[in-house]
Amino acid sequence: MKKRIILMTIFSMLFLSSCEGPQGPPGLDGQDGFLSEVFELRNINFGFNATDGYTIYRTLNPQIASSDVLLIYRLSGTINSSTPIWQQIPRTLFLLEGELDYDFDFSKQDFTIFAGGTYNLALTPSYINGQTFRIVIVPGILTNKSANKPDFSNYYAVIKAYNIDDSNVKVLN
Repeated sequence: MKKRIILMTIFSMLFLSSCEGPQGPPGLDGQDGFLSEVFELRNINFGFNATDGYTIYRTLNPQIASSDVLLIYRLSGTINSSTPIWQQIPRTLFLLEGELDYDFDFSKQDFTIFAGGTYNLALTPSYINGQTFRIVIVPGILTNKSANKPDFSNYYAVIKAYNIDDSNVKVLN
């Protein structure tokens, strides 16, 4: 009798351990499925046309999701050769000539950076020529998390919060 119980127990364990229930619904992709990234426009000049004024236009390839967020930072100076200073745009600069505004808009397929002001920007070419911008793409799923949102005006806080490696930024021109 004991042998039967032992055999039935072993058989039951083998049988039950190989059972599988119905497959559940698919979950969200892991963190790797939501990649934040950064790229740079380096030493670029704004183009001018009478309709839009001074602009820089680029398409996004591949396109981003409609829920993704684009953040843009302008290189405003450096502390030393390895420490750049990034200012988030939109930004207004108050110069002797008047006010200069940097702004941008974006869609899932492109973005435009604008420079405008209360004076003729051609009088200050250093603000419309040779500019460098960092463009950060943050997936919408990450920006919707209510806890631990970074200070978006601080480039380094954003890079840290979204675990972005900016040691080898892709340069677009």
